[in-house]
Amino acid sequence: MESARLIQTSLSAFLLLSLSVSFVHCQTTRVGFYSKTCPRAESIVRSTVQTHFRSNPTVAPALLRMHFHDCFVQGCDASVLIDGPNTEKTAPPNLGLRGYEVIDDAKTQLEAECPGVVSCADILALAARDSVVLTNGPNWLVPTGRRDGRVSLASDTSNLPGFTDSIDVQKQKFSDKGLNAQDLVTLVGGHTIGTSACQFFMYRLYNFTTTGNGADPSINPSFLPQLQALCPQNGDVTRRVGLDTGSETRFDASFFSNLKNGRGVLESDQKLWTDASTNTLVQQFLGIRGLLGLSFYVEFGKSMVKMSNIGVKSGTDGEIRKVCSAIN
Repeated sequence: MESARLIQTSLSAFLLLSLSVSFVHCQTTRVGFYSKTCPRAESIVRSTVQTHFRSNPTVAPALLRMHFHDCFVQGCDASVLIDGPNTEKTAPPNLGLRGYEVIDDAKTQLEAECPGVVSCADILALAARDSVVLTNGPNWLVPTGRRDGRVSLASDTSNLPGFTDSIDVQKQKFSDKGLNAQDLVTLVGGHTIGTSACQFFMYRLYNFTTTGNGADPSINPSFLPQLQALCPQNGDVTRRVGLDTGSETRFDASFFSNLKNGRGVLESDQKLWTDASTNTLVQQFLGIRGLLGLSFYVEFGKSMVKMSNIGVKSGTDGEIRKVCSAIN
């Protein structure tokens, strides 16, 4: 009975996502863009991501993060993939990005199948969706038809959300891209399968305040020793720690439960609970206090479609790169 309910819920969520696409995607992309010009495009990307995931499951959160970082700079145009001095790749917020080999692998196969047809930007958007599915997350229809950008500047990455940003700053950065507060909470929920290096949150654990235990008071006191054991003072600052404690390899809503319980790892994540303007949205994903619950699975797919259409290039704007790391 339980399995039947799960199947029914998954089907309902998928149908809702399918219907929502027609309302939220922009004019320049559409579902099935390659149905005639490269019919196997999506299946090639999917199988490529699956292959890499089987040998290294951490590519799933890596590809999701890469897509996010791409879309927030110059729009979703694969500018984050371009090699060279002073490109987006070289900027501090992007130094930890991984998964480039997955995109390159898919691109090589697609160029052999249908040369000069499928953009690197679309490969990245599809790979992000496929990564979520592989971690037991939702499926959604990805509108395609993006073209690849020709500009990639490290100096343009300053508008990427940061781990110390206040909620007001986070909301403004999302608003600048046409995304609202619900999109913010929903997309940050992607951290359910994410990790962070100790260097990005260690400051919360030691000497954050001059009172009490010296740690960020928003950290649950019972959670603090666990984080300190993972990231000791003078320890390895590059060590990776899951952002959804206890469920870092599975896409689910437990990330929000952790925020409620003061177990958020990044300061910017925990603020989603402590700030009144976003707290209600987190509660809705948890279905608490009698609020009308939101389905994290359904809303995540809808917000991903919105994000993946930021600054899309089409027509004569942009190109279809032959190699994703270099402009033609």
